[in-house]
Amino acid sequence: MRSSTALAGILLFLVACQQFVTKPLAYEIHGIDVSHFQGKVDWPVVKDQGVSFAFIKATEGLEHSDTMFYTHWKALKLADIKRGAYHFFIPHLDPALQAENFMINVSLQNGDLPPVLDMEVTDYPDPQDLVDRMQIWLDLVSVAYNTKPIIYTNLKAYFRFVAGRFDEYPIWIARYNEKAPDLGNKKSWNFWQYANNGRIKGIKQPVDFNAFNGSHQQLESLCLKNLPSSELMELVRRNENY
Repeated sequence: MRSSTALAGILLFLVACQQFVTKPLAYEIHGIDVSHFQGKVDWPVVKDQGVSFAFIKATEGLEHSDTMFYTHWKALKLADIKRGAYHFFIPHLDPALQAENFMINVSLQNGDLPPVLDMEVTDYPDPQDLVDRMQIWLDLVSVAYNTKPIIYTNLKAYFRFVAGRFDEYPIWIARYNEKAPDLGNKKSWNFWQYANNGRIKGIKQPVDFNAFNGSHQQLESLCLKNLPSSELMELVRRNENY
């Protein structure tokens, strides 16, 4: 049975939404993901409405970094919202250089969510080549941050490229439907992006809504705990307050 505190958190999130979006009431922990598209975000206001975590776009391809990443990243820390950073993966570009782009721009700390590989391509002509390229990015980032990255994708790409190949990685699935994603083979997803047109106070633009498949304790256990002290981590730690 869900606790009264958990129910209160869910109701707070539902009441806060300014535009109706079907919401998965079976899950008590909700969050959002944003990029420069959302512009300035009032994170304390967002947190007060029941948002427990947020993923922020950090990088894309070989050189691009999101113009609002650093602003959002620091503000999330101050607002005490669980934060995660994602890289938009472009399969035909060098995966090692894409990993470098992410690692140079993103300084994770203990308590942050694992890094995210955002892989949305569904029609890549050589599935095994794409899998190999994903593995290179994942391996490099895993070593740098001492954790398994989260893989974000949609159901079509999941079944074509991810299922049976990356089963040990946390999974974040995009499915804009009131029915939760079914990954088959008793495989559970960790995050579900269930809407891409949500409205919430503190953000002027539409925003993606997400649910976490677990408790607050399980969310905490997924977060980083033993980041390595290395030259790489010093390289990406550009600001001691970042």
